[in-house]
Parts: sequence; structure tokens; C-alpha cells
Amino acid sequence: MEALTGWLAVLLALAAGLSDLAAGWLAFRAASRFGGGGRGGMGDPRYLIAFASGVLLAVVFFDVLPEVDLEAHYGFLALGFFTFYVLEKAMMLHACGEAECEAHAIGPVAVVGMALDNVVDGVGIATGFLVDPWLGGLIALAVVLHEVPQGMASALIMRAARWPRRRIYGTLALAGALYPVGALLAGLLPEGLAEAALAFVAGDFLYIGAGDLLPEAHRRFNVRVILAVLAGVALVLALKLLLPAH
Repeated sequence: MEALTGWLAVLLALAAGLSDLAAGWLAFRAASRFGGGGRGGMGDPRYLIAFASGVLLAVVFFDVLPEVDLEAHYGFLALGFFTFYVLEKAMMLHACGEAECEAHAIGPVAVVGMALDNVVDGVGIATGFLVDPWLGGLIALAVVLHEVPQGMASALIMRAARWPRRRIYGTLALAGALYPVGALLAGLLPEGLAEAALAFVAGDFLYIGAGDLLPEAHRRFNVRVILAVLAGVALVLALKLLLPAH
């Protein structure tokens, strides 16, 4: 039964990894339709980024952290936060709601950073799933929602660098394949480290949600951005209330 649960967690991580390819397709579609624009309407990427930040932070506060003994694992929470702060600043790549992102580039550091982020997300999905399949599903949902704008930004930056479309999709497919790799690695963790891994992933999500997505969404004041954030929070809370007890 445990082996079956583990493989289901890997399949869930693989499904989440498909979001990288979906993000690339959406980026090319948006670029061809709007020429990199499309500002201001409800199709503005900032609303997706804001919604994703609301989901991400709600999953952390209402689902992941209640499963963690923070008195014992607060150090892993902080480590997750600052690890991805350093990575994001080092690779200068984040979810960009603008047609152009300044000072962003795809290079070896960026590729390593993207890979590590996806492996850690895969670990989080599998660890959460092994604790509670509901928790694993919510972490996967949060991963998909924050990966889509980040993947779109990556695809557009590679496109601006004149990468061939096949190479862009190949890079995104490789990035997506690292989610199940992380899920498989989670199975190697000693049982006592499951909570520590969840605390690390919670720190990662807190940085991405509060330190990356929210500031990007709020580059310009807009009440609809606030509503999009709250809609993401409301979705997570509604799922907790409406779905059967887990």
C-alpha cells in the first residue's frame, strides 16, 4: 500500500510538471495574440500572478504549516525562505507581469536555480501526499499556479534571446520532468525528516508568494489585483469547507 501511495505521489508530481509545457504554450499564444502586450484587461498576467500568490499563501498558512511542528523545525522554514530568496536574486528570474522584464537572463545559474526549485516542489508534493493525499493535492495546485506565470516568463525570455521554439519547449519539458525526480527523492528521506521537508517547502512558498508574486502583481495599484489575491485565498478555504473531511 505504501509503495502504491508513493507512485501515486510521483504521478501527481508528473502531472504538475506538465504546467511548464502549458506555460510555454500560453506564452507563445499571448505573444502572438498581443505582441507581448495585452495590458490592463482581465487577461493581464498580473491577475493570474495575484491569484497564484493568494492560493500559494493560503495553502502554506491553512494546510502546510498546521502539519509542521514549528518549534522543532523553524530553522527549516527560514532555510527554505532564504534559500529561494538567494536563488531568485542570483538568477534574476521571476514571474514577470510586464511585456519586458529588466535584468533577466537565461544562463547556467538560472537553469540550476529553476532545476532546484522544481526538485524541491516535487519533494513537497510527494511529502505532502504521504502525510495526507489532500495536502499533496493542494501543494500540487499551488505549484501549478505559481509555475505557470514563472514558466511563461522563462519562455518569453528565452524567446527574446532568440532560442528556437523546439529548444524552449525542450528546456521546459526537462524542467517539468524534475518534479517527479523530486518526488522520487522524497521517498529516500528518513521518516523523521518529513516534517522538516514540509517546513522547508513552506519557507519556499512563503518567499515565492509574498516576496516574488505579490510585489510583481502590485507594481501598479489596482483593486482588482487585491480581489484576485483574495479570490485565491477563498478558493483554498472553499475547497477545505466543501470537500469531504480528509
